[in-house]
Amino acid sequence: MSDLYSSLIDNNKKWVATKLEQDPHFFDKLAKGQQPPVLWIGCADSRVPANEIIGAEPGEVFVHRNIANMVVHSDMNMLSVLDYAVNVLKVKHVIVCGHYGCGGVKAAMENNSIGLIDNWIRHIKDVYRLHKKDLDAVDNKEVRFNKFVELNVKEQVYDLAKTSIVQNAWGNNQDLHIHGWVYGVDSGIIKDLGVNFSNDSELDEMYQLHF
Repeated sequence: MSDLYSSLIDNNKKWVATKLEQDPHFFDKLAKGQQPPVLWIGCADSRVPANEIIGAEPGEVFVHRNIANMVVHSDMNMLSVLDYAVNVLKVKHVIVCGHYGCGGVKAAMENNSIGLIDNWIRHIKDVYRLHKKDLDAVDNKEVRFNKFVELNVKEQVYDLAKTSIVQNAWGNNQDLHIHGWVYGVDSGIIKDLGVNFSNDSELDEMYQLHF
């Protein structure tokens, strides 16, 4: 057994001891259930730990992560998490959080085949196609990369608002807000992109569902 693997088990024991020292009933309270106010849809990148960067404790954030924080309308994994968070946990905020330097977004700017993930990257390429004129007008590659990261998050927020799960919640007057953020790995700072929805009134009429 490797030293790395053993250290994971040891670190868990240390973490438990620290939590119990701070609050002897910490795990007893967690075991009673969860009612997090936030669903986080983020990138699978190991440098973007959802709870830690917003100072949240276990039990406060329900999390779904995938390559490049995508909201794909046919992704049953994402939809199942969203449905449970909205309809069972009754979260009040859903945050799509991307990050600068995202490898998935970078791959979508290039044409190198990586493997199976090419099929997932294609969804990100579709975002580039939608904004090709604006992105191609940016000469600086790093600036263009950052802008693409931001545009990708914004499109995922729009796609989130288009889901029947979110729109049904709004139709039932559920208190639900969705937001788009980008995290700076080199700064630790979150940027609110200003794309926020509390109802479907800002969506094109063709996407507004009637229940």
